[in-house]
Amino acid sequence: MSVCLVVEKANASFDTVLIANRGEIAVRIQKACHSLGLKTVMICSEADRSAKYGEAAEHFLCVGPSAAAKSYLNQDAILLAARLTGAGAIHPGYGFLSEKSSFAEAIDGAGLVFVGPPASAIATMGDKIAAKRAMISAGVPCVPGPDTALPDDRELVERTAREIGYPVIIKASGGGGGRGMRVVSGPEQLHEAIALTREEARQAFGSAELYMEKFLQHPRHIEIQVVCDNHGNAVWLGHRDCSMQRRHQKVVEEAPAPGIAADTIGPVGQACVEACRQIGYRGVGTFEFLYEDGRFYFIEMNTRLQVEHPVTEMTSGVDIVKEQIGVAQGRPLAFRQAEIVCNGHSIECRINAEDPDSFLPSAGTINDLSFLEGPGVRVDTHIHAGYRVSPYYDSLIAKLIVHAESRPAAIARMRDALAATRIGGISTNLPFLRALLDDEEFGRGETDIHYLEHWLKQRRPA
Repeated sequence: MSVCLVVEKANASFDTVLIANRGEIAVRIQKACHSLGLKTVMICSEADRSAKYGEAAEHFLCVGPSAAAKSYLNQDAILLAARLTGAGAIHPGYGFLSEKSSFAEAIDGAGLVFVGPPASAIATMGDKIAAKRAMISAGVPCVPGPDTALPDDRELVERTAREIGYPVIIKASGGGGGRGMRVVSGPEQLHEAIALTREEARQAFGSAELYMEKFLQHPRHIEIQVVCDNHGNAVWLGHRDCSMQRRHQKVVEEAPAPGIAADTIGPVGQACVEACRQIGYRGVGTFEFLYEDGRFYFIEMNTRLQVEHPVTEMTSGVDIVKEQIGVAQGRPLAFRQAEIVCNGHSIECRINAEDPDSFLPSAGTINDLSFLEGPGVRVDTHIHAGYRVSPYYDSLIAKLIVHAESRPAAIARMRDALAATRIGGISTNLPFLRALLDDEEFGRGETDIHYLEHWLKQRRPA
């Protein structure tokens, strides 16, 4: 068996972490740091200057204007903040700079520790073609289609589509977030779809490179969480179902994925671990799959902490953020694969500041706030009464997570938690989430990634 190739900074030492993010995930990382005895530096934009969560940090620095491009995405300003405060490590959270290999390289070049994987692993997995090639090499099952970029030769493209079999999907090699992809149902649409996707990819991702795969008709979205250290240890922490999506954005996540047997998922999890060893991965990461007719198909790897990591924490008993920081410090994992036992069922609902019908963002001041408290209920949030929701950033304001002994019990607990949640002064998607948790199809656990869009269409008045 091969071993983890990454050994740089294996003995890294730091006592202060700069959190290069905002909101809920910044608070989550700060709690993990403080539980490990580490000091924190919080950064903010002008829009977030009054955020109370900055008060718990040793330093709270404004790094730029409200626009993310000039603050949370400003690498030079963030590195300067680290230098001014004496931070020895930088945690990117998710979104923003978390999957920018250039940011990881800049941090390393400044003599600091990036709390994440090596820049080389980020670059490999950020290129969907290179990622697919690496996964095939490691034995991870992939969606049918070549592991090469689409050529300019029209006849060769047409032959590739015929060999895969329609429908096919055209994707940007550097894409993500649901952008840079088009489904093609027949040959008459192929070249127009390629031209449109190529231009969209050029504008959105700075690269016009595309690839083609089989389009699966009714798949579920299944994730496998991994964590790897610098000492050759790599484990996977169970699996999640993230099929409840609107416009390719996840709404409700759960662990474990219902209805998937251990002997079906086990070999896939082990293949993911082996892939991590082969590419020299370090830290936490998530392998994303489409699952259809009992088979798994790799689509991408997220080389960062995921929004939905709490459901895996609740079922596995592993504090993923603390492990991530520990790996960055050079510590070996405190557990091995045989010790990972997932118990019960966990569900997470993303609470967004948005209209529950139109889904348009809702900015404003929160004047009333209440969450259910008690066993099996967790709330990850940065908001409070008097908090002003900014129009500049993602609408996520809280994550409501429950855990229970079974999926039906977890659904019942989530219904109670949603019913008890009050957020006044702004519009939220709480009514939408409450209705979704009452849906019979969701209750049966048999929904695919297209279900939510169909459900929403049926609920809209004619």
